[in-house]
Amino acid sequence: MKFLLHFIFIILIALVTFFGLGPVLFTDGVLQERLWTAAIVVIIYIILGILYRKSIKRVNRR
Repeated sequence: MKFLLHFIFIILIALVTFFGLGPVLFTDGVLQERLWTAAIVVIIYIILGILYRKSIKRVNRR
């Protein structure tokens, strides 16, 4: 179960990195657009981190 959980979160973080940080680094838009995208990506990373921590604790209790 732990292996599957780690695998799912690795895939999710890789997808957020690819589709989130790519537009931040390679966009031709204005600075405000980059900052908004970066802020949203950071928020998604924080949410994934919290969910990962809670799910690991839940799996360890079993």
